[in-house]
Amino acid sequence: MPGPKEQTRSRNWIERWDPEDDVFWEETGAKVARRNLAFSILSEHIGFSIWTLWSVMVLFMGPEYGIDPAGKFFLVSMATLVGAFARVPYTFAVAIFGGRNWTIMSASLLLVPSVAAFAVMEPGTSYTTFMWCAALTGVGGGNFASSMTNINSFFPLRKKGWALGLNAGGGNIGVPVIQLVALAVIGASGGPRVLLGIYIPLIVVATVCSALFMDNLATVKNDTGAAKEAVRDAHTWIMSFLYVGTFGSFIGYSFAFGLVLQTQFGRTPLQAAGVTFIGPLLGSLIRPVGGKLADKYGGARITLWNFVGMALATAVVILASVEKSLALFSVAFIALFVLSGLGNGSTYKMIPGIFQTKALAKGLTGEEAAAYGRRLSGASMGLIGAVGALGGLGINLAFRQSFQTAGTGTGAFVAFLAFYAVCFAVTWAVYLRRSASRTVASSTTEAQPQLSYAEV
Repeated sequence: MPGPKEQTRSRNWIERWDPEDDVFWEETGAKVARRNLAFSILSEHIGFSIWTLWSVMVLFMGPEYGIDPAGKFFLVSMATLVGAFARVPYTFAVAIFGGRNWTIMSASLLLVPSVAAFAVMEPGTSYTTFMWCAALTGVGGGNFASSMTNINSFFPLRKKGWALGLNAGGGNIGVPVIQLVALAVIGASGGPRVLLGIYIPLIVVATVCSALFMDNLATVKNDTGAAKEAVRDAHTWIMSFLYVGTFGSFIGYSFAFGLVLQTQFGRTPLQAAGVTFIGPLLGSLIRPVGGKLADKYGGARITLWNFVGMALATAVVILASVEKSLALFSVAFIALFVLSGLGNGSTYKMIPGIFQTKALAKGLTGEEAAAYGRRLSGASMGLIGAVGALGGLGINLAFRQSFQTAGTGTGAFVAFLAFYAVCFAVTWAVYLRRSASRTVASSTTEAQPQLSYAEV
């Protein structure tokens, strides 16, 4: 069987790609897929760092900047908002330009917010200018959607949980890495331009590596029919809602953690930075584990119990907030990060599984069923990722309102606790309730695998 490089219409374009074919996968597919995964992670990692740039920029902004805590929460909210909306066009860009080509373009776009922040980051700059700079970092949030859509096409269904979890986790870890770098810069009495001076060359490295080592899949095409079908499918919106609970929590808390420590517990920028990175780091590292557990036990089951854990951790955070216990608050908040990361992996694994199950329910088999699953899951991922990211906006706006009205984040955490309870109920009712499982199983023929949504 000829390898991918022998099947190209031009350099870096692969004409034939069939990861569900075991022979193709073992002989040529796995090596190519893993190489593209590695450099997709690199680009997405830098993208996440730039997206969350203002979560650390605000730590450098002392009284001389004249911005109160509510204003800082609004700054990071702007970055979250633009990043969420950017995910929709980024999803379709992969098929238009090619996965490699779009990764080059999206990585190079990260220079715009980085150079802009480098130019204006000093006291006396207007708040409006800071808002525009924060908004520009949203392009980094879009990288996730295009990266996940691209990698989803490279791997077979049986490997998607681990591959997507690894891709997303490697990207997510860009959040704690930039916070760690900021900690080192603050500790060395450096300013925000030092931090940006580190990241601008890294963006160039990611862009060059994408050009040298990634490929485009000619088989990936934007399917308008699939996009319309995904929008009409209730599962797209249900999974969007659940992803608000997992990824929305992760990215929202990543932006807000340092500010909460400063505002509620009076931590200095160095003290806040010394703790802030731990939660996003652990949450990023565990995301592939969530995907792996979902591969083995079913994404719905892992997601269900994960929401139980998130609710319990939030209850402890509320107790610590009321008791003004910094140690308990920090430990419980970090536990929230870990659980949100685990849930990120399990919920994203559910997406291809759900549409594969629907394919079997329609009477499709073999490659026809796999192709249907890839079409619908690929079309839905960008929308689910975008809506999920909007959860981060909600979290930061909730914190802003809570601190404005009560001077504490306790009210916001009470709202989050109620939301996780609703997420638990939705997961159980739609994907684990016996009648939901029977509906799918009864609609398949005896010759087909009797999958239920509980197994997605």
